[in-house]
Amino acid sequence: MISGWNTKYRDILKEFKYDEKKDKESAILLDTILKKSKTREKIQDLIQGNTVHVIGSGPSLSSAIPKLKKLKKGIKIAADSSLKPLLENGIVPEIVVTDLDGDEKSLKKIAKKSIFVVHAHGDNIEKLELVKKFKNCIGTTQTKPFNKIENFGGFTDGDRGVFLASHFEAKKIILFGMDFGNRVGKFSNTKKSERKTKLMKLKKGRSLLEWLATKTKSELFTTSSRMKGFEKIPYKSLDIIIT
Repeated sequence: MISGWNTKYRDILKEFKYDEKKDKESAILLDTILKKSKTREKIQDLIQGNTVHVIGSGPSLSSAIPKLKKLKKGIKIAADSSLKPLLENGIVPEIVVTDLDGDEKSLKKIAKKSIFVVHAHGDNIEKLELVKKFKNCIGTTQTKPFNKIENFGGFTDGDRGVFLASHFEAKKIILFGMDFGNRVGKFSNTKKSERKTKLMKLKKGRSLLEWLATKTKSELFTTSSRMKGFEKIPYKSLDIIIT
């Protein structure tokens, strides 16, 4: 577990009024569902020393998709809210980071193809059975890791993808569709009643990534909005950065 995470988790519990006990219950259930596997080793083989593209569902995803379709190099990690538009454009990510609140049909469509990093928290206990459909899967929690449950850090699916890539020592991490601004992307499936909370989550995700930037050994880049610790790059520079 990344040094300093417990303090960050305490802040999340306080700010969003989450129940740590329910987070733990969810993690325990997920641990019972998961089978022993070599999935963690597969993730390490994919990420370590390589360039990783982490894809979110922010407003800039629309402009990022044509660029992502042309990229031949790099490992793609997708937040599950970005999965539907990616698949519709023929882009299958190697890794999907999900708390299972995205498009279920899209998740099932690549259940045997991609690696799934499934996050357990107090609000998704009833959805965890879906994990049984995934061929390659590991579980994560925001609380203390145990048995088959990991804690790489991160809060939203998108920033958890960056923490994952950093943990497994990606050489370079490039963000796509991860804007963390005051607009909610059309692909995020956010109801109007949930918009305020969504914006709070995006703000928290951004602050966690800026914190990670002070600790990681990976080189950090973003094609989305500017962020401390991440070099802002135009799409035309991608070929130079990736090689």
